[in-house]
This record gives sequence, structure tokens and C-alpha cells, in this order.
Amino acid sequence: MSSRIDSLATLRDPRPWDVLIIGGGASGLGAAVDAAARGYRTLLVEARDFASGTSMCSTKLIHGGVRYLRQGDIGMVRHALRERSLLLQNAPHLVHPLAFIIPAWNQIDRLMFAGGLKLYDLLAGGDNLENSRSLNPQEVIAALPGLKSTGLCGGIRYWDGQFDDARLAITLMRTATDLGATCLNYLPAIGLLKTNDRVTGAVLRDAETGEEFEVTARAIINASGVHADSVRQLDDAKAQPLLTPSQGIHLVFDADFLPGQQALMIPKTEDGRVMFAIPWQGKVLLGTTDTPRPELRQLDDPQPLEAEIDFLLRTAAGVLTRPPTRADIRSAFAGLRPLVHPDNTDGKSTAALSREHAILVSPGGLITLTGGKWTTYRLMAEQVIDRAIGLAGLNAAPCATRTLKLHGYTEGAASDAYGTDAPQVGALPGHDQRLHPNLPYSEAMVRFAIRHEAARTIEDILARRTRALFHDAAAAETTIERIAEIFAEELKLPPERVLRMTDAARADTRRFRLLA
Repeated sequence: MSSRIDSLATLRDPRPWDVLIIGGGASGLGAAVDAAARGYRTLLVEARDFASGTSMCSTKLIHGGVRYLRQGDIGMVRHALRERSLLLQNAPHLVHPLAFIIPAWNQIDRLMFAGGLKLYDLLAGGDNLENSRSLNPQEVIAALPGLKSTGLCGGIRYWDGQFDDARLAITLMRTATDLGATCLNYLPAIGLLKTNDRVTGAVLRDAETGEEFEVTARAIINASGVHADSVRQLDDAKAQPLLTPSQGIHLVFDADFLPGQQALMIPKTEDGRVMFAIPWQGKVLLGTTDTPRPELRQLDDPQPLEAEIDFLLRTAAGVLTRPPTRADIRSAFAGLRPLVHPDNTDGKSTAALSREHAILVSPGGLITLTGGKWTTYRLMAEQVIDRAIGLAGLNAAPCATRTLKLHGYTEGAASDAYGTDAPQVGALPGHDQRLHPNLPYSEAMVRFAIRHEAARTIEDILARRTRALFHDAAAAETTIERIAEIFAEELKLPPERVLRMTDAARADTRRFRLLA
């Protein structure tokens, strides 16, 4: 992978890019992979780090969306199930099947769940992972030893996919660069360039040095997630907001609250959502909520609300034999969903809004891609690049991502998320030195992230190159000084820069352990 200095140098080349993508989350990175795979000269810029917002705060599922069947979104479920299959084929080192169990405490619910999941099987068709089936109470408890058994009359097992969201984002960035794209983090777009009222480029500012660049492109795509309206207003200051912010939080606990390797889904909760308790990388992930946040003005780093925390703990206490408490929380995190809400009906439940994506084109030619979810990122990218080809007059080229193996791909499912990069990581200094006894990460992984994965801050390492802050925020915080030392060694940083980096990391990581 090119160094940051080399990548920045490409911005001084006066030649126009074919495609400029603003936003380095799931949709933006997917679009960069698609555009580069078709042979277009592609530039992606991200104001912060890749996947540093919504894209790292998901429920870690690649799924059709069982709950959307209840809303009648049959088409979206079918598309998502197809995309689930493609991801399992193209990134088996990052995505794997996971069994889910829906417990039932009365026969009517059991029959209703069984019917809904048979429809789910049918919609998956040849892409189905395994047929759902009914379980008796003993089978449910054997699969979910931490579940309350009183009054249980059985349950249903079905299959979906699980993944590591931020690691998939970094893999998409590596894939795009493998294909010739230039991807730069910490390079916000601070303005748009126009010629005859048409958007023709952007003004970019390096967050590290302050240097500014003017770049032009034939197609400009706004894929900035919850910030999409802000970018639209760079094009048209009077553009009306399209998005209604909705917050979802997750809590992380030790695995002994729900032992085993199967997930629990509670289909009926008081806020209208489902609740998951999912085994994830040696922990249990509990979530999520759906809280309208129309009052938010600062969209970076949202915080879990007290009511959301209480809701998840209360819901878990109703079904688990050992109710988790605030003292048991290892990490807590919140993400904002970029829900498309053209009617702008503030105050209505965001749980009822569709997770479908939208592609809009402004009078000035700015293409905005927003909404959607991780599972359908590839389909979203295909559609937005198809749209860009027509609008910008690019030479037509077919989509190549349906069968494109992502960076690190290995034949068959791999236990190592690094895939074919694993030997390279293992050859680096510190491969046998763990950052912390409670964290499954080595010093070599830090070096690899700095050298090959564009990590620029300590939080980049702890939140997205590893998932230390999501596993155990308190343990992760103790590694800050050592990671700062590795940064200093790798990048030859002066002591004052290392001190600033360390102080910033303490502030950046604090939000994960407000309750830990």
C-alpha cells in the first residue's frame, strides 16, 4: 500500500479523477471498490478515519433482516439475503454463518415465528444457509444455557451471517487500493468546486498539516452517512435535510452471561425493535435500541443515553438467568443511522422507518448515496456507480464486484481475519507480545496497522484496526502509552507529537468506558 505522502502527492496531479467519493464508511468504501474494479481513476476521502462513525457501531450482522418481514419489506429482505450469500463467498475470512434462536413462551408465538422464518428460508432460495427448524424447550436451553427456562415452550433456530464491521471496512479500503484507487483518511472536504453551476470537484484539507488541495472529478459522490446533508449544503446552502438521525447502542459483556456459540433473538421489545444477544469474539454483544435524535447537532461520537442502557439491561434481565448490571459492562457504544425520512416527521418512531438506501442527484450534479445497511453495501455501490457512469459520461464498464474476492481472501472459512496477510503480521516484531492479557491483540498488529492499514491515531488502532475498545474498554485504555511508543518508532515522531497523541487517545477512548 502506498504511503500517505505518496497518496497525497497524487492530489497535486492536475488531471481530473473519474470518480471522487466523499465519505469512508461502508457505502463510500464499497463505491470505491466498485469504481476501481471497473477501471475508473478513483479517489476516496474521509474526514476522520475509515468507518469511524456508524460503520463501526453495527450489530455485527450480515443478514436479510428478519424483522423487516413484519414491515412488509419483502424486496429489501430478498436483496439482502442475496448480498449475504455474496459476502460469504467473497470474504469468508471476515464473514461466517451464525445460528440464531428465537425462544417462545407460548404456542401462538412459536407457530408465528416458525411461519415467518419459513418465509425467510423461501426468500433466500438457493442462497439459504440452512433451513430453520423448531426446537423443544430442552434443545433451546442446551443451545442457550443462560436463558430462563420458566414457561418456555420451545423456539425456532435459523441462520444468518456475522462479521467484524470495522475490519471489513479496512479490507474494502485495501481492496480498493489494490485495484488502483487512492483512499485517504483525515482529509475532509471543506468545499465543493463549481463550473457553470455544476459540481466539478472539491477542496480538501489535510487534517494533519493543514495543506489544502483542489481536485476535480467527472463524478462526485456524497457517501458521508449521517453527514450527507452537510455535504449537500456545500452544493446548495438551501438544500432541505433528508435524514432523521436515529441512535442505536450496544453493550458488551463477558461471555459467561450467555455461554455457547449460538445467538439469542428476542422479537418483541417495548420499543418495537428486536433485541439480540450475540457471541462475538469471546464476548456477548447486547443490542440494539432505536432512539430518535432530531435534537443532535454534533453528529460525531454520540453517547449512549441512560434510558437506552436501562432498556437493554431491563430486557436482558427478563430473559437471562443471570441479569447483567451496569458493573458488568465491558464496553458501551452508540451509532447513528442515516435514515432517509423525506416527510421530515420529527418525533415519530424511527423503528418503523425503512433501512432502504436512496440515490439522489442535485441540480448541480452532486450524487448522494445514503441510507441502507452493511449487508447491502455492495449493491448500493453497484447502483451508485451505474448512476455516475450515465451522469458523467464515463466509458461504460460492467460491475465486477459480485464475484470479486476481497483483500486477504482465503479458500474456505478462515479463523484469522487477516487472511493471506496473516504471515506478514506474524513476521513483524512483537508478534508474540500481547498488548494486554485480556485482549487478543499483539504489538505486531499495531505495527502492521501503521505500515499497511493507514492507521494515524491510537484510537484508529484500538477501535478499528483491532477491536480492543469494543472488547474491554478499561483494558484497552491501559495500552495507550505502549501504542504511542510504537507509533513513535514506526513514524519517527518527535516527543511532543507523541504526547499530543497520547492525550488525544485518552479523550477519544473515554466514551467507550463511561460505564465500564
